[in-house]
Amino acid sequence: MAGLFNRLLPKRFRKKGLAIPVVRLHGAIMTGGNQFKPTLSLATAAPMLEKAFANKETPVVAISVNSPGGSPVQSRLIFQRIRALAEEKQKKVLIFVEDVAASGGYMIALAGDEIFADPTSIVGSIGVVSGGFGFPEMLKKIGIERRVYTAGENKVILDPFQPEKDSDIEYLKTLQVEIHKVFIDMVKMRRGERLSDDGEIFSGLFWTGSKGLELGLIDGLGDMREVLKRRFGKDVRLELIGSARTLFGKRLPGVEMTTPAFGEIAAQAGAGLAASIEERALWSRYGL
Repeated sequence: MAGLFNRLLPKRFRKKGLAIPVVRLHGAIMTGGNQFKPTLSLATAAPMLEKAFANKETPVVAISVNSPGGSPVQSRLIFQRIRALAEEKQKKVLIFVEDVAASGGYMIALAGDEIFADPTSIVGSIGVVSGGFGFPEMLKKIGIERRVYTAGENKVILDPFQPEKDSDIEYLKTLQVEIHKVFIDMVKMRRGERLSDDGEIFSGLFWTGSKGLELGLIDGLGDMREVLKRRFGKDVRLELIGSARTLFGKRLPGVEMTTPAFGEIAAQAGAGLAASIEERALWSRYGL
């Protein structure tokens, strides 16, 4: 509609330069966000992506990625949605890394036909990690008896209140290997011959943007405005695509949101605190 309106205006009133839609995919990748702590997931990203790719006037969509990773499922779903829209709408995708595109963040970046980063950005971390805490002695010390009843001998596998078992760890590692293989296959499919033959690319290590360029993990160095002006002319315009709004102007996180009761607010605030701790741990791994 905006493009049609622009064409109907007298030439002297028309905006100059190509307008390129920009989507920001920032934050830790996980489900369960709320107004106290929004997160990056397919539910939050999809509305912005759909809107950006619906623009008929542009041959390209620019996506800014700044994420330390998180859920491999949500990362892959966002990747798949970007590629599906790119093929459906016949548009190129340019990915621009800000501070970090690591682990699931890099998986999303693979959706780009080209990936750019700052020389000091962090990229890579092509691996799978699981973490947690064990409290097998805590309950005894505070005088609490835990009772768990199951049907199925492995229903309490990796229970943090039971001693760690070698068989549990071995099973978890088999799952990690399967997910890691999916990640590796995605990198090889999307980066192809651009990848170097460095054996550590898939080891879980991460690098600066400069080293990532040498390894073939990205295609160039530079920020979004610089690269797009160089490619599409000095009059190019970047149009940030925001999330949906309610009738009262409040942004929605990509899912339906109702007014919660006081108890729900307290619960969401607690969940937001837990999510904040988890997100802080993800960012701190990369010194951020």
